[in-house]
Parts: sequence; C-alpha cells; structure tokens
Amino acid sequence: MRIPGWLFVLGVVFLVGMTGLCSVFSFSFTRQVVIGLQNRGVMVSSVGELVQAVSGGADALPTRAAAFTVSVSTSTPTQPSAPTSTPEPGATQGPTAIPTMIPTTDPVAAVAADLGPTRFTVLLMGIDQRTGVDDEGPFRTDTMIVVSVDPVRKTAGVLSIPRDLWVQIPGFQPQRINQANALGESSGYPGGGGPALAAVTVQQNLGLRVDKYLLVNFDVFTSVVNLLAPGGVEVCPPVAIDDDHYPDAGYGIIQVHFDAGCQTLDAERLLQYARTRATFGGDFDRARRQQEVLDAVREEVLSVGGVTNFISQAPALWEELSGSFVTNLTLEEIISLGVLMQDIPHENIRFGVIDNLYVDLATTNTGDQVLIPNHNAIRLLIQQVFNPQEDLALSELRTRAEAEAATIAVFNNTDVTGLANQTRDWLASQGVSVASVGNTAEPNNANTVIHVYTTKTWTARYLAALLGLPEDRIQPGQDGLTTEDIAIIVGPDVQPLLSGG
Repeated sequence: MRIPGWLFVLGVVFLVGMTGLCSVFSFSFTRQVVIGLQNRGVMVSSVGELVQAVSGGADALPTRAAAFTVSVSTSTPTQPSAPTSTPEPGATQGPTAIPTMIPTTDPVAAVAADLGPTRFTVLLMGIDQRTGVDDEGPFRTDTMIVVSVDPVRKTAGVLSIPRDLWVQIPGFQPQRINQANALGESSGYPGGGGPALAAVTVQQNLGLRVDKYLLVNFDVFTSVVNLLAPGGVEVCPPVAIDDDHYPDAGYGIIQVHFDAGCQTLDAERLLQYARTRATFGGDFDRARRQQEVLDAVREEVLSVGGVTNFISQAPALWEELSGSFVTNLTLEEIISLGVLMQDIPHENIRFGVIDNLYVDLATTNTGDQVLIPNHNAIRLLIQQVFNPQEDLALSELRTRAEAEAATIAVFNNTDVTGLANQTRDWLASQGVSVASVGNTAEPNNANTVIHVYTTKTWTARYLAALLGLPEDRIQPGQDGLTTEDIAIIVGPDVQPLLSGG
C-alpha cells in the first residue's frame, strides 16, 4: 500500500543511503528533538505538531500535560508461508500559568520495548526508474539490501543481495532475483504486488524472514541527501573509477570518474558512486560501495541539526517525492527502530555481501550469465552478519572444535619456503592435528585466511582464535583446493606468531 505523506517524510530518513536507500540508524535523533521540546514545556502530540514546533511554531503548541508516547503495531502483512528460521532491523516558553516544570521521563522510552524481543527485518529495494523517460514500469530492482535488527543483543546486520542471483520466484519459473518485483507488479501479486513478492522470494530462498519492505526510486536518494547533507558526504574509493558507460536519466550513457582517496561528493555524484559497476569486482564492488555510502550518510545524518532541518522542511519534501516509494512500514515502527538504533554501538553493526565467495557462475540455456547460490556458504555469511556468535573462551572453542573432529590442511600462499610445514608444527604444539600440507598454485602473499568446505565452523573459529585472526578471515571454501574440512591458507602475517613475536 502507499502511505500518507507525513508517515513517509519522517520515514525517508530511514532510507538515505545507496541507490535510493538510506539508513535506519538516523531516526535516533528524532528522539532527541522530541525530548528537547518536552523539556522546554512543549507538548508534542502528533507528527504535524512536531514539524510545526521544529519549524518555529512552538509558541502555538500547549505545554506538556503528559509525555509523548507512540504505540507500535507489530502486525505483519499476510504472505504465503515461508521459512521462519532466523540465521545463525532561545527556548520557547509555555503559558505562564504553569510556573514550574513537571519532572519528565524519557517521552519515547517505551517505544523500543514495544517492538518486543523479536528480530525485526526490513527489505530495502531501489528500482531503476529514470526521470528522463516516460516509463510506468513494472521495474526490476537495481538494489536489494536486507537490514535486520536484534533488540535483545543490540546488534544489527546489513546484507546486500546481487541482482543476478538465480532463484526460484514463487509461482514462476526460476529467474534472476531482480525480476521478482516486476513479476509481482505485472501479475498483481496479492498482499502488496511487486515488493511483497520480492520479500517472499528472499524469505524462501535465503531462509530470512522479512517483516517489512520498502521500495524507492533514485529521486528519494538525491532529494534527501540534498536536504540533510547539502555540503556533501565523504567517501574513500580505494582505487580510481572511470566509467564511460554510466546510465543517464534516459537510456543513454555518460562518463563519470572518481579519483582514489577520500573526497566529498554531492547527492548526484554520491548516487553515481553508489551505482557504478566500473571496477574489477563489478556488482560485488558496487554492493560494498553502497554499504560504504549507507554508513557515510548515517554519520552525516546523525546530528541533531541535520534531523531538525529535515523535519522543518518535511512538507516540501513530501510534495517533491510523492510517488517515489512503496512501503508497508508504519510511522510507529520507523520511530521505534530509530530509538532502538541509538542503543546499538557502531561496532555491533555488521555488513556483508553475497559475492563470488558465496555463488557459482553459470550460463543459462538462453546464454544469460547468472549466479547460482551456494546455500551452505550463504548460511555461514548470514550467521556472521545477522547472528554473530558470542565471544567464547578459548577452552570452550576447543571443546566444540574437538567434537567436530574436522580434518585440516595447511597451504603456503607466500614465497617463504617451508611456511606451511612451520605452521603445521606450531599447530601440533597447540594440540591441533594437521592432515596435509601444500602450496597454492600461484602464491600472492595475501594475509592468512581459513576456508571452510563443510559445516564444521567451530573448528574454523577455534583456529582463528589460536592464530589471532578476526572472524571475517573465515570464508567459505570455493576453490577445490582440498578435500579436507578446513584449509588454512597461510600468508606472511603468520610469521611473527610462529617465531614467538
């Protein structure tokens, strides 16, 4: 369904980010605006009054008689059954008749609790709807990102899904996942059309329950970034990008270029940076850039002034963006997510991309190149992003690893002769048995990684802890390097450990 203007206008801060999608994280500062008004004696009982107060009309509002509260609807749209497994979202004075202020509790303190203890997951989608052509769609999704928030553990995860992922779309033949929205729109899929079918497709293929969805076009991105970050947003491309086939507003192309290194980009350039695929990793690199943009915009928006500026200009923004979004989120859910996100530290936000480590390249019988999901590997990624394991003592990790009885291989990925044997001997001194050693075909001296070829992830975590490696060095094994359960691909960074440094 389409939502009324005021619901979207506050909700759009939730969307600032890549390719028309922005961060859920920015809503925490709406809380601060409301608290500030309450502490000044102004009762804010509706979204309209909040906008009026921020834009300079607080004198017309009554003083506080009760705290501002928000009730939350936790109902979800009716959808076909799907896997429900979660992988392992100068002060204005009041009337002088009230000489003293009534002590006030946090006016939205109960909001986050209203979401309950259940993980809340939103599917964010961006469509390639171009302003330079008259096209009513239906549209394929250019971007799909799953944002999931755990209110109990105070964690959040962000997972990017490649548009060429080959999946079973419910009710249709297997297709690229980016076709789900267009098929749902053209077929009148019950319960929400294209976005609803896209959500069910994600649920049934990745085992991720999707509570809500939100679909936007690029107008949302540029308009909101121009409002909230008129001075631009800083990003840091690791390499130069030169794209001479970037799509323009119609169906032509233009050239865009970005130098390597940190730089501040305005809204239009930021959108180009998030959308270009002109790097070695193609769509996979683009997904990482989109997540970089999401995080950079979040940093820019997380200021009281930025959100205050947004709220005061909300009516004009709504008029400009009308027709650029579809969602089944409610205002209460958006604000509640923002309140919750304030309590989630940045280090508890995990990012992941379903990239070449988690798929197999394939060609369809019609000659199209697609990505076949490796579901075992994707399950490992989903666990790392949405359900990171608790920190365990080394002794507990060892106990769980021993129960798996995994076989281990060590491969030398450096020009240092005998490094695999040295690593095997060091592991033996720690009580770890290595079944085989060898060398990679073309050593590139990259940092040490651990490849998991089966489901014995506790062994991988134990080895990572022993070697002092971060969890993101544990990767799915896709190279066919060994038939063992685990392979340690040692790089030069392991030498100080082996020498006792």
